[in-house]
This record gives sequence, structure tokens and C-alpha cells, in this order.
Amino acid sequence: MIFWIASYPKSGNTWLRTLISAYYYTKDGIFDQNILKNIGQFPEKRHFVGFNYNQENVTDTTKLWIKSQERINADKKIKFFKTHNTFGKVNNCDFTNKENSAGCIYIVRDPRNVITSLKNHYEMNHETSIKWMTNSKNYIYDIRNVKEDGYSDFQFISSWSMNYKSWRVQKKIPIKIIQYEDLLKETYVVFENIIEFINKTLNIKETINKDKLENSVNSTNFNKLKNEEKKNGFVEAVPSKKSEKKIPFFNLGPDNDWRKILDKDQQSNLTKIFKEDLVELGYE
Repeated sequence: MIFWIASYPKSGNTWLRTLISAYYYTKDGIFDQNILKNIGQFPEKRHFVGFNYNQENVTDTTKLWIKSQERINADKKIKFFKTHNTFGKVNNCDFTNKENSAGCIYIVRDPRNVITSLKNHYEMNHETSIKWMTNSKNYIYDIRNVKEDGYSDFQFISSWSMNYKSWRVQKKIPIKIIQYEDLLKETYVVFENIIEFINKTLNIKETINKDKLENSVNSTNFNKLKNEEKKNGFVEAVPSKKSEKKIPFFNLGPDNDWRKILDKDQQSNLTKIFKEDLVELGYE
């Protein structure tokens, strides 16, 4: 069965995966970026090998989402997968269902901080970023590999608000929603709660290994990950459109504060756009 680690892009999904991979895929909880491959992305081209689909049609893999998950689950083992996809239908095809999904951790982040990360990662200006985050028909794919992979990693992300709500309102699978800011403020406590939820959902009986938990938290703090990227690069960093260099994946971290980065007009506009969700999540 698949256990999802879901989020809108640039909301802390990678950090959460470093924590989970350090705890569940090492003996001592010490993170190494090589273990991150244990938590892959869905969908990717490898999930559709042997299936018939049109690689030049951006949404054609949607008809294979469930079939490919059934094949992934054929060995009846638990697997973690990252996704930015909404929970719902595209072309009347479900992204997933209760037969293939055991549960989900969804990480949500204040959209006023998401936008500053998006601007860096996708090299967009402020206005373009707002349009990107509020576009209910938005989707992503790896533009670097289109010639080789087609659109096999197409993900329908919709808007920031709809992405979050699609997972929050669904009743098909167990879900725990965490806020990036809480994970940042009380990493040990929040991650312990995450492990408890995962173990309970997956019927894992063993007690939490506190030493391993502490090592997982300590070895994945922002400064360590940033220093590791400076020395050895990072597997998920993408090349800049403007140069040959890769865009730093671990950019601002805890210093990403919209109150300090955005001007007053930008702050007011974003707060107005996302007001309902900001209030619901306790950001306002």
C-alpha cells in the first residue's frame, strides 16, 4: 500500500521526506541524501512502463494512475511516495483510491511564505507567482525531460487553496495535516506525532525509538542540509534557466519570513487573496 507525503510545491515536502527517510530507512536515524530515493515521486515515467499512452498528450497518463498504483502495490509492501497532485479526478480519472492508499501526511505552509520560495525555485517575479498560486487549472511536469520522458510526470496541482482543500475534505483515506511552521518550531514533538500516526495507520506495533527520532531531527536541520548541498549538491536541485548553475534548493529556510521580504502592498494583497484559508489555518 502507498502512504502519501503530499503538499503544494515548496511547502516543506522535501524536509518532511528527509525526516521520514532518516527514521524508517536507516538503523541509527542519521540522514544521508542517498536514502531519499526510498521515497520517490508519483507519478514518474517508470510507473507507466509497459502501458500504452501518448507521451505527447500532457494528461494522457491520468487514465493509468490507478492501474500503475495497483502494479506498485502488487507485492503488498508499504511504500512512501511524494506527490504534489490534488486528491480528486482529472479527465474523470481518480488520482488514487482507498484500495491503493493506506494514508497521508499533508504538509501545508503559509502561502505568503510559499510565494517567496516559488519565486526562487521557478525564477518567477511576484506577479507571475501570484497567478501561478491562484490558477485552479495549474499543473507541473519536468520541462527538462519532456523530449525523453514526455509528460509522464504530469501532476495536476490546481491552486494553493484547492490543493490543500482537496486533501483536507476527502474521506477515503486517513490523513494527518501538519503545518510547516509547527514542524519548524517544535520539530521533535511534531515529528514524534507524525511517526505515531504513521505507525498506527500502518499497524506498526513497535514503540518509537527515541534515540533514532532525535538523530533524525538533528541530522536534517536546515543548516546541516544547506551545508551538505554546498559541499556535495542536492539531488532535487534544478538548473537555472539563466545560467548553467543549479538553483540552491535550501535557500532561506527559517529566514523565509514574508513580513521581512514582501513590501506592504504585497503583504496586504496576499492576505486578502488567501484570507479565508489563512483564518482557517490560524495564520491570521
